[in-house]
Amino acid sequence: MAMEVKLGQDLRLRQQLVMTPQLQQAIKILQLSLPELESIVQTELEQNPMLEPLDRSPAETAAEAEMPDAETPPDTEGEPLPPETDAVDNEAPEQWEAGVHELPSTEPAPGESRDAALEIKENQSLDQIDWREYLETYSNNLERRDMWQESAPTDSEDDHRSALENTSVRRSSLEDHLLWQLRMSNLSEADQRIAGSIIYNLDDDGYLDTPLEELATQLEVPLADVERVLKRVQRFDPPGAAARDLRECLLLQLTNLGMEDSLAARIVRDHLDLLEKHRYAEIAKTLGVTVEIIGQAAKVIAELEPKPGRDYGGEEPTYVVPDVYINKVGDDYIVTLNREAVPRLRLAGYYQRVLNDASVAPETREYLQERLRSARWLVKSIYQRQQTIFKVANSIVKFQRGFFDHGISQLKPLVLKDVAEDIGMHESTISRATANKYAHTPQGIFELKFFFTSGVKASTGEDVSAETVKEKIRTMVGAESPDNPLSDQAIAEMLRAKQINIARRTVAKYRQAMGILPSANRKQVG
Repeated sequence: MAMEVKLGQDLRLRQQLVMTPQLQQAIKILQLSLPELESIVQTELEQNPMLEPLDRSPAETAAEAEMPDAETPPDTEGEPLPPETDAVDNEAPEQWEAGVHELPSTEPAPGESRDAALEIKENQSLDQIDWREYLETYSNNLERRDMWQESAPTDSEDDHRSALENTSVRRSSLEDHLLWQLRMSNLSEADQRIAGSIIYNLDDDGYLDTPLEELATQLEVPLADVERVLKRVQRFDPPGAAARDLRECLLLQLTNLGMEDSLAARIVRDHLDLLEKHRYAEIAKTLGVTVEIIGQAAKVIAELEPKPGRDYGGEEPTYVVPDVYINKVGDDYIVTLNREAVPRLRLAGYYQRVLNDASVAPETREYLQERLRSARWLVKSIYQRQQTIFKVANSIVKFQRGFFDHGISQLKPLVLKDVAEDIGMHESTISRATANKYAHTPQGIFELKFFFTSGVKASTGEDVSAETVKEKIRTMVGAESPDNPLSDQAIAEMLRAKQINIARRTVAKYRQAMGILPSANRKQVG
């Protein structure tokens, strides 16, 4: 039986969610932190001529004021970022919407757009430059530069000079610190070569992980020479550097203190495993001393540095810049956006006039139109980002009023769905709006995600925030007796007495999350 194939058209109407490039950009900008947003904006400013900072520098303002017959029409200021207000509407201001969907309707002054286009063409011609005037000006600049050291700086020069405390200084690494001491030492050239190889093989904590046999093979020198030079490097600052394990690191520091024959050195040398487990009674029995004396020696060992390279190098500290400020005014909490931290942008009015000039080449016009669309979407995305963060912060204040009044003890369980339903947005939007965003509150600076916590059932019928439970555990551990620390089971029973039903394993999980050691490791003697 032959099968018949027919061709036909079938029209169907359906809805489909399409992630346009503009929507992807808005989502990306929403989840960026302030430093990341500043980096994105700086890159766009370098690549997009239609975009410029809203705030002009004093030098630009003074230069414009000195230009003869310079009456700047209103449209030369470009389209600014919408004003950030604390009262948020569902729609953007009218003046912004007009700028998003169409070019500015204000026509440039007669002849002005023509002058802007001609200026671009004239700047491309080197014949228009008065080279004689340029060389005279250049010579005068050189003379003034040579006379700089003979004359006192003016106030304007002093203003442009960077302050000493604002000068970026690279942190000294452990490698640099040890190499400096190596250059100051009286080691021979051959020994300095071995010492340099040892220093280059130290890890970030200051330990030597490479076997000495491997170093001797690489350098083609006897193993005894490497061992001899290693002992010399281990005498450098900081004490304990170039050690091969924790025991050697602690012994080097005790030797530097003149305690190489002390009880603490004997404990580190022979009973470090028992010391880690806080088994003081076994150590005291083996060494024939009292437990109190072992406790005193343990305190001396606890003052040593297990990671000698900790204070050198490492990543530069990252400073937190709050996105919103939450301040109490009367009986209410007012949310304000951090306007100074967010880049303020506008569309360049100069290139808009060029775009309106009929004499501009088609390819130039097409390029400027593309850059104009990109600039508008970036500015609008930043505006929407700020409004979303503002709404989320206000909703958090509504749900967590007890926290802002009394602290972590009154933090309530909160999930993304609660805030999403409150402000009429999707949970994924709330998640992006709270990622890497910080709020300055009367209780301190907190990440917005901090206010979203799970709940623990209480006997009173109300859920208690997990952060509140952690704070209670931290308080109990801080008030415990050092020689008789609280076990996880004891903490669970104490919480149960406060109407918080929580299992022992949950206490252990919260304790580990806060970096608190088990009771056996928290025990102190003497």
